Amino acid sequence: MRALRIHAGPLAREHIEKNGFQAGDVGTIPGAAGGPKGLVLGPLDRFVFGHWLPQTRHEIHLVGASIGAWRMATACLDGPEAAFKRLEHDYIHQHYELQPGEKRPSAGYISERFGQGLQDFYAGRVDQVLNHPRFRLHIITSRGRHILRTEHALRSRLGYLGAFLTNSVHRKAMGAWLERVVFSTHKAPLPFTTADYRTRQIALTDLNFMDALQASCSIPFLLNSVHNIAGAPPGAYWDGGITDYHLHLNYTAAITNIANNAYSTGAKLVFYPHFQKNVVPGWLDKRLKWRHHATHHLDTMLLLAPDPEWVKTLPNGKLPDRIDFTHYGNDLAGRVKAWTSAASASQQLADEFAAWLHQPDVRLVQPL
Repeated sequence: MRALRIHAGPLAREHIEKNGFQAGDVGTIPGAAGGPKGLVLGPLDRFVFGHWLPQTRHEIHLVGASIGAWRMATACLDGPEAAFKRLEHDYIHQHYELQPGEKRPSAGYISERFGQGLQDFYAGRVDQVLNHPRFRLHIITSRGRHILRTEHALRSRLGYLGAFLTNSVHRKAMGAWLERVVFSTHKAPLPFTTADYRTRQIALTDLNFMDALQASCSIPFLLNSVHNIAGAPPGAYWDGGITDYHLHLNYTAAITNIANNAYSTGAKLVFYPHFQKNVVPGWLDKRLKWRHHATHHLDTMLLLAPDPEWVKTLPNGKLPDRIDFTHYGNDLAGRVKAWTSAASASQQLADEFAAWLHQPDVRLVQPL
């Protein structure tokens, strides 16, 4: 493998050593926040949801925040391969025209345009997402508490400053400012435990789907928060990546048939196509490197990620990211070309994973 790297927690690795790895082993699939970085996962998504997982008929939990929520909701649509191709196209071609003197568009303008894009994308298809016969979708949002219960130019900045400072001391302390709210289909139980933050689970319905999905993608100060989502507690809802940037959740504790540190063949793995090896807990932990290591929460996880050396071969020597909006400005054609090239090159990730599945060589599986 030249482009793909495979990493696993100890229980997942033990399972692969004994049993190999089949689609029937997958119980949960996370989808990380990270904006344009998720574009490199498009070919993997098309292969996994369009070809590999249809071999099975068991229940699978899809957990997503921000672009990960958009990806996981797309996986629930009929014809997922075509749906993922459209997601890739729509995401690459989104454009927010800068007015003279502007460094970036207003949050209100971006929110309006982005929301309309989601409406167009899922128009007439929300029922497919909500009623998928075996996928259980969980969309993660971050609901403001106290000073962050409503959005305000000054109070929101003070609130997020408080969240940043308390999170720097102790991650759990950020729960004084924000709580996790998960919108789930089919009244499905969460595939992870929630001892870190106060967590609410809300039924995902046709009345709140669009608002919940847009809230999960609403980066503070770049987009407006979404207020008063139907069926959920009142307040301001922001990007799910704030509390759960890369979904470093306690999946292991949610599996009831693990005993004496031995992985039961009846349990399901967490299968995680990701754009990097590290699973960063929260958005405010990005620069706190000591929180980037794997914990026992990820013991049952198999993670796919691009090799850092391969990433250097992409346009600009990196994954697509939000900085590109500023770098390219109104040069839509330049950004589209770079992002399209990166997404096309990422077909190599899917091809190498498909080849590994034919003969799952545990020697190619590295520790998380």
